[in-house]
Amino acid sequence: MQAGVDEFMRSALESVAPGTPLREGLEYVISARTGALIVIGDEDGVAPLCNGGFNVGIPFTAQRLFELAKMDGAIVLDGKCESILRANVHLVPDHKLPTSETGMRHRTAERVSRQTEALVISISQRRDVVSLYKSGAKVVLEPVEVLLAKANQALQTLERYRIRLDQETARLTSAEFDDLVTLSDIAEIVRRFEVVMRVSREVGRYTAALGIEGRLVRMQAEELTASVEENYILLLRDYAVGGGPRKASSMKAAIEDLTAERLLENDVIAGVLGYPASSRIEEHIQGRGHRVMNKIPMLPTTVISRVIERFGTLADLLQASPGQLDDVDGVGTRRAEAITDGLKRVRREAGA
Repeated sequence: MQAGVDEFMRSALESVAPGTPLREGLEYVISARTGALIVIGDEDGVAPLCNGGFNVGIPFTAQRLFELAKMDGAIVLDGKCESILRANVHLVPDHKLPTSETGMRHRTAERVSRQTEALVISISQRRDVVSLYKSGAKVVLEPVEVLLAKANQALQTLERYRIRLDQETARLTSAEFDDLVTLSDIAEIVRRFEVVMRVSREVGRYTAALGIEGRLVRMQAEELTASVEENYILLLRDYAVGGGPRKASSMKAAIEDLTAERLLENDVIAGVLGYPASSRIEEHIQGRGHRVMNKIPMLPTTVISRVIERFGTLADLLQASPGQLDDVDGVGTRRAEAITDGLKRVRREAGA
């Protein structure tokens, strides 16, 4: 599924999540076993496909949706699901558009989604299955209990990966102070960060679909992923070739696009980070110190950037005296001492 469609589907799942008026209306339709075909948004694109029916133009309520679903035709809503525009409509999409569905209602839903920018919801009359279509992509709305089970399983996986990530980053910090970091180490840490981010996004998709039922899962996921993305960016700024903020963000996006198979290859990750193909994966490299400096409290990011720009690498920064730090614009005597003491504290905590 394309990234834009995937994001739209997540938004769609949120709009039909438990606790929303639209979900309430869908539940009414399911319980009555009437079936329904509901088109949401892209009014200009949908209008030419509508034949018959009648204009309604009334505010949306779950009860009104249920009553109108008793008729055979489709129901058309505005993009925000605030108004019911038309009801009992016969939709006539291009019959040449491909579809993998067999039932008439679902075939129409998929074709309308391919021909317009609308979200189309099809509710099976006999099987109580709710299908969402966008640009030909399909998502089946799963029962709350099934989603909760999957969300909790994904949450447990996220917790395990976060524990391992913390262990690996602690080991990296120790290696940084001893100047023993290799390109292979960084590729492994990057992979750990990316896996945590991917599982986090999976949990996010479940919580979006769960709505109010996923509140506790969402809170736990937020706690488990606290500061992960920030530290990920700092790591990339430390070790990526030309690691400015924008460069780090673009590299993070490039790593996100890697397949699961390519993510396992250290050479591929090293290439994304800007290292030439001739680089040996076990060669020693030096970090700039963003991630370590960020562990020192009350130190503005602008000051951190100036200090790192002045000394270049963490190894050189560790050799700097308070007087040399004081010479950096914006540091001053107190901050110079705080940086020196802070680096010593981080080093002790890392066991280096």
